Amino acid sequence: MTALSVLDLAPVPSGGTPGDALRNTLDLARWAEEFGYLRYWVAEHHFASGVASAAPAVLIALVAAATTTIRVGSGAVQLGHQTALSVVEQFGLIDALHPGRVDLGLGRSGQRRAEFAELAKKAPPAPRPARVVDGLLIPEPFSFTALARSPLLSLYGSLLQQPGAESPDFADQVEDIAALIAGTYRSPEGVAAHAVPGEGADLRLWILGSSGGQSAQVAGERGLPFAANYHVSPSGVLEAAEAYREAFKPSDTLAEPHLIVSADVVVAEDDERARELASPYGLWVRSIRSGAGAIPFPTPAEAAAHEWTKEDRALVADRLDTQFVGSPGTVAERLRVLRDVTGAHELLVTTITHDHADRVRSYRLLAEEWSKPVA
Repeated sequence: MTALSVLDLAPVPSGGTPGDALRNTLDLARWAEEFGYLRYWVAEHHFASGVASAAPAVLIALVAAATTTIRVGSGAVQLGHQTALSVVEQFGLIDALHPGRVDLGLGRSGQRRAEFAELAKKAPPAPRPARVVDGLLIPEPFSFTALARSPLLSLYGSLLQQPGAESPDFADQVEDIAALIAGTYRSPEGVAAHAVPGEGADLRLWILGSSGGQSAQVAGERGLPFAANYHVSPSGVLEAAEAYREAFKPSDTLAEPHLIVSADVVVAEDDERARELASPYGLWVRSIRSGAGAIPFPTPAEAAAHEWTKEDRALVADRLDTQFVGSPGTVAERLRVLRDVTGAHELLVTTITHDHADRVRSYRLLAEEWSKPVA
């Protein structure tokens, strides 16, 4: 049976605090372990009043200490904000206390400042129409051109790096991380460096990506497992999966490609209740894509009070149209389509509701339904 895993952003509910969000994360991790989820990953987000997962290594250590068997990890560390050595030392420290349970997921997001700067100077790309592939919606791609022009986003990006710092190439950073873990790192002059803790750690490297670009290529060429992003950039999921498989070369880690695909999910006892719980999602996504940063997750009543414009709806259409919302049977059936069309070996489920109890219930209902034999 295809495994289910959890991706958590530590969302701050409207009227709540970051402390509430982090306590909810630890509670959800315990429940996810009990429900039988394979992994519990946390994302990396910055400068958002509605998301508390700004320091994934710290949060992963807390989650690992609060659980006993579930794998824990990052989805993903933004390499552009850190050096290879600092990442290996942080995750090596967690592995030293919780050996054999840690996934080190790596992403390019923090390295894309230069790309965003160039994107801001260009006209939006020509639209590509939505399509349905064997029952799976591949929406029209979202254009990040307007978001790239946000002065606030530019400021936040500069604050995450030392003045004048430049991020190395993503492939080189991944290579350095692997070498530091293996204990084989050498400088161009032949000088050895050793990460303590970190060297010899039982860390499983993952690459996360949203398209068929460098992330998918790096994962495939190095024989690493790959996570394709359907919940944030659904338009590129098939290209990402295909590029990864085409680039794949067997390694000591994997003999064959291993793909996990993310999905945004809300499950309730029936479709109507699930739609009510998911109703604030569009307003929350709008806050991110408008360049203001994620707001605290609204209540359904707060979301209902928002007056939507045509421009608002265009900002979030792809995300709303690809969210998996409904009863356990409804959602499980749609997730099986996602699995089959992408060829995913695992599904990475992210669920946000205003009330923590509803979020826990959503994960429980999905796990129970997913474990049932399919007729």
